[in-house]
Amino acid sequence: MHVLLVEDDEMLAEAICARARQQGWDIAHASSAEQARLALVDAVYSVVLLDLGLPGESGIAMLRHMRASYNATPVVIATARGQMTERIAGLDAGADDYLVKPFEFDELWARLRAVVRRSEGKTVPLLRCRDIELDAARQTVSRAGQNVTLSAYEYRTLLALMERLGHVVSRSHLEALVYGNAGDIESNTIAVFIHQLRRKLGDDLIRTSHGQGYIMGGWAE
Repeated sequence: MHVLLVEDDEMLAEAICARARQQGWDIAHASSAEQARLALVDAVYSVVLLDLGLPGESGIAMLRHMRASYNATPVVIATARGQMTERIAGLDAGADDYLVKPFEFDELWARLRAVVRRSEGKTVPLLRCRDIELDAARQTVSRAGQNVTLSAYEYRTLLALMERLGHVVSRSHLEALVYGNAGDIESNTIAVFIHQLRRKLGDDLIRTSHGQGYIMGGWAE
């Protein structure tokens, strides 16, 4: 079990991390939505334990961004806000379950295990374009049946384009999907990822729509 804890209360975070490691779980901690977004780009997690009352961007906004970016990692909300409206907002934003603080650790572990079990039973369709196949469940990419190694940013760029086959995706939209609100982004970063994807997957796989963005599929073969 690889858990990402998103919690700004340092004492509570330390307690959860310590108890999780006693369970034999691998757990990482982010104290803000910005840190969590970067963590989700750099690694794959079994489940996210998310506080709603974060500094800066709220947990709800971060969750909505995850789902808009096609990140299907299970999310359990843990918050001191016990009001029904907050619970409904979290579930509507894409959460899989919730806990109201204070909670018992045994119940927390049980809920985390449950959402991970449910997620493993979901069928995620494979994305295909020509001889390229992207398995979103395993986060793997193959070309003509051979695995292709991509960086996290290259993978997210490819995923964004394959989710929108036949449609032009602007550079600014790709930046938002790949980086979220990760701070300053150099103007040529997406172009670099596109260049790397073409080198690894085929020069003509991704077309440039000048002045608009990039497109996969949708042209005459």
